[in-house]
Amino acid sequence: MKDSIKNQLEDIKNSGLLRSTRLISNCHSSRVVCDGREVLLLCSNNYLGLADHKALSDAAVAATRHYGTSSGASRLVSGTMTLHEQLESAITSFKKTESALIFNSGHAANVGIIPVLAGRGDVVFSDRLNHASIIDGIMLSGARLVRYPHNDYKQLETLMAKYAKGRSLIVSDAVFSMDGDIANLAELVALKKRHNALLMIDDAHGSGVLGEKGRGTATLQGVVDEIDIQMGTFGKALGSFGAYAGVSAEMRQLLINRARSFIFSTSLPPAVLAASIAAVEIVQSKEGDLLRERLAANTVFFRAALAAKGFNIPEGSTQIVPLLTGSAVTTMKFSDALFEQGVFAQGIRPPTVPNGTSRLRFTVMSTHTMDDLAFAVEQITQVGQQLGVI
Repeated sequence: MKDSIKNQLEDIKNSGLLRSTRLISNCHSSRVVCDGREVLLLCSNNYLGLADHKALSDAAVAATRHYGTSSGASRLVSGTMTLHEQLESAITSFKKTESALIFNSGHAANVGIIPVLAGRGDVVFSDRLNHASIIDGIMLSGARLVRYPHNDYKQLETLMAKYAKGRSLIVSDAVFSMDGDIANLAELVALKKRHNALLMIDDAHGSGVLGEKGRGTATLQGVVDEIDIQMGTFGKALGSFGAYAGVSAEMRQLLINRARSFIFSTSLPPAVLAASIAAVEIVQSKEGDLLRERLAANTVFFRAALAAKGFNIPEGSTQIVPLLTGSAVTTMKFSDALFEQGVFAQGIRPPTVPNGTSRLRFTVMSTHTMDDLAFAVEQITQVGQQLGVI
């Protein structure tokens, strides 16, 4: 067994796919101390800079003093506290849904929800670039997985005509986490109606950022009432931790009774819940509007500057900006060299992305200054030229 583990690790290393962690020793701000040195952070999902916002930390501290450090049990035992219901009420209002249910993470939400909606004999239609947690949920469900080409709704129509004979579910990221592009939810709604299917979206990277008051992709595209399950997370633009499902009251009750990741896990602690409540308030305020405006301006500048240098930047408009390099080895050389130049941007390789599409996944934050981003573009250009990427 030990030799097998060693050989597997050697194979991973030789393929340029060996992963390791870097150690951050301060708050997730635009600049962090990482592995003992200060660097510009360009790979965090803390899009609005709320992770070190005073209102969130104050709320977390106050909740800890009042409620303690743990919920003590799962939600269906004694682990439902006042703050759980307050946060679910806040999400219901924020997402404009009939009801909401909290999960412990985005992964827990997807692997819990999907097996409730589909099982053996059913079909799940999934975008080929959906997040791994969606695929995990489908595998656990036992339903037939039918993947359609990324954002190719004509092909999805053909596949649904062929396979959607009984219960079926369409699942898609709303904002794709590695590419930064956006699904056409109106197209998915039309297909859902045509084939009598359920529609679930994962809006982890759109919540707090897109649409009026940051309500997300469904609000941006005007289809809130047509989405059966809006899943999203608190650990990205909302600066906290955990996930939620915006659903109907009946769907909430079904998930409470059937979603295993909800039933069989100690619920989120008070500090996290309180921080999330504060975050939901902020993103709907004038401050939230200003943070989104700054994020949008930063994103436009950064995307245009990299494209002007000749880098392969796929079309998109969100704060997720991939720079395609193709080779896993080149990607990690690029990432390591940038770190030495004071810019932290993690390389993304298979199996996170398809073979031949390795990339640096830059993420812009509202707390970046234009000087920060100009400095980053300068360093990226220098390293890119040295490695022959441009």
